[in-house]
Amino acid sequence: MSEYENLKRGERGAWVSIIAYLVLASVKLLVAYTGESEALRADGLNNTTDVVASIAVLVGLKISRKPPDEDHHYGHFRAETIASLIAAFIMMTVGIEVIIGTVQDLIHQETSQPSLLTAWTALGAAGVMFGVYRYNLNLSQKVNSPSLYAAAQDNRSDALVSIGACIGIFGAQLGLFWLDPLAGFIVGLIICKTAWDIFKEATHSLTDGYEEGQIEHIRTTISGHPDVWAVKDVKARLQGSQTLVEATIHVDPHITIQQGHEITDEVEALLKKENDIRYAHIHIEPYEE
Repeated sequence: MSEYENLKRGERGAWVSIIAYLVLASVKLLVAYTGESEALRADGLNNTTDVVASIAVLVGLKISRKPPDEDHHYGHFRAETIASLIAAFIMMTVGIEVIIGTVQDLIHQETSQPSLLTAWTALGAAGVMFGVYRYNLNLSQKVNSPSLYAAAQDNRSDALVSIGACIGIFGAQLGLFWLDPLAGFIVGLIICKTAWDIFKEATHSLTDGYEEGQIEHIRTTISGHPDVWAVKDVKARLQGSQTLVEATIHVDPHITIQQGHEITDEVEALLKKENDIRYAHIHIEPYEE
């Protein structure tokens, strides 16, 4: 299956997230308003940002599917990573707003006993989001999509956030009224932490960062070819979900140009088979003692 087909399949996960978040955000904010729960309100605002973030991921996936053109010789795959970065900024902004609001409530002791309905709403939402998380996680692994994987991690965080909100509301039912805004504060921290993790991964990719362990794995694969006498240099970077590799190998100095060309083709085929790398540029040099 081509990377473009994978990106199209990945869009399904973004749509699942968008629909789930739209429904849950609407229900949570309505119930939080009538049931007077700061924790559920924070959880609902969290889902509101997730709607925007999921739309950003969807747009990024659609742009990534565009083929190479005269201005983008390597295609548009990095649009997917940029979408993850935009999602991180949106999530961080709302996370900070939630933290500020709940801290003000705690300082001014503006607390009340929330309705029990808000607790059950949060618990039910947690179950829904955990199901969405499992779906998007499995799909992201099948289509090798970093933005969809980031969305899946956000889905899991949302499920945990809803559980935390539920605990805070149940605590307030027992007379510990401060637990409800405290749960909202913790929700804000989780939103910010998730945003930071997504931001860090996206910027690492956009600045051509690549894990050293993966580089060594690629080097081992290239070294496994019987006609490669030495691997001089290996570089790799991410282009969205695609890995681009450049490597210099040393071969028998007495072979013909045609034989050298065949070796590079075989190495590229080996990288595709063993490491799922579809873009590799192999430069050959004569081996020297």
